[in-house]
Amino acid sequence: MQGLLGLPLIKSLKPGDRPYEVRDTRLKGLLLRVQPSGAMTYYVEYARGKRMSLGRTSVVTPQQARDQAKDILGSAFQGKDPAAEVAKPTQEHTFGSFVDGEYGSWAIANVRTHKGTLRRLNTSFAEFRPLKLSEITPLLVERWRSERLKAGTKPSTVNRDLDDLKSSLGKAQQWGFIETHPIEKVKRTRVDDRATVRFLTDDEYKRLLCALDAREERLRTGRDSANAWRAVRKYPLLPDLRAVPYADHLKPMVLVSLHTGLRYGELANLTWDDVHLDRAILTIHGFKAKSQKTRHIPLNSAAMEVLTAWNTQRMETSPLVFPSRDGGPFDNVRSSWEEVLKDAGITKFRWHDKRHTFASWLVMRGVDLNTVRELLGHSDYQMTLRYAHLAPEHKAAAVARLVG
Repeated sequence: MQGLLGLPLIKSLKPGDRPYEVRDTRLKGLLLRVQPSGAMTYYVEYARGKRMSLGRTSVVTPQQARDQAKDILGSAFQGKDPAAEVAKPTQEHTFGSFVDGEYGSWAIANVRTHKGTLRRLNTSFAEFRPLKLSEITPLLVERWRSERLKAGTKPSTVNRDLDDLKSSLGKAQQWGFIETHPIEKVKRTRVDDRATVRFLTDDEYKRLLCALDAREERLRTGRDSANAWRAVRKYPLLPDLRAVPYADHLKPMVLVSLHTGLRYGELANLTWDDVHLDRAILTIHGFKAKSQKTRHIPLNSAAMEVLTAWNTQRMETSPLVFPSRDGGPFDNVRSSWEEVLKDAGITKFRWHDKRHTFASWLVMRGVDLNTVRELLGHSDYQMTLRYAHLAPEHKAAAVARLVG
């Protein structure tokens, strides 16, 4: 398949049952590979059987891919091997220069959560930045781990940071910056993966709804007051918040999250093309999911009611279901969310705990764990087992069989 690789063409491409490629008609050698998951990656083919990845369409623009491809094709035309040039560094990197340079560039193009990854590498391992890559040893990492744990950092957080460090050094080895992986055998801190999860009780849920409704009324009252002030001065009036189902984004975001179990990133990047109100289902495509696998989530009556109402006040200039004022996704809604929790008298409850609430409610209502796993998009069944204790009747029934 051939075509001009630009945004109009890319937006029109649909994933198939098998991967396929689209070759650019303007620049020979530039192509786009489309995976069944929906992920699309630019490549440049600079010789027969030789190609290099330029990054995914989610982080690299068509023009950026075209510029990179031209540079690589130019090197190949001069008789150079672009892959060999990348693989042979001229000097040994420090950890800081590696993260800021090659690894950072690669992560931006290939890692969906690159902002958080690079932030953790730079902050959690600030003491490692002046060190050469080969100077990072298992002993240094164990000392770092001990200090973090003594300071009260959660083991799960330490493990997440360690995973990022090991992954970055793995790339350094793969690209030839170091001969061996210096901390490959360092193991993760043991964590109780089945610890009790935090979810909303029925009473907390009722208080949360009341706090959300009270916030909506405060916003509407504030808008009424502002418009009264503007009317006296003959200024143009702001949109009437009493004429729409929701005063702003927070209440519908909270309710959709509670009734679908979406991760915050999945919710923030959800588009109306992903929501099928006529079939009461929404789709999380693989390139937007943590597991990189597409999943379909049925919408219950509560989620349908929220999304149907919210659809009537959608921002026409943005494809997102919950766009910020500039039309892009929200970075976070922490301040308004924490204010609602405070008003509801709910403590020690994070935004992500709504996902735990969704799963916990399902299990307590008799839904089997494998179905819960599919709805949450867990790639590892062990992650879902943390909710098993919420269905004690199954264990009781099993033990009861021993009687008689």
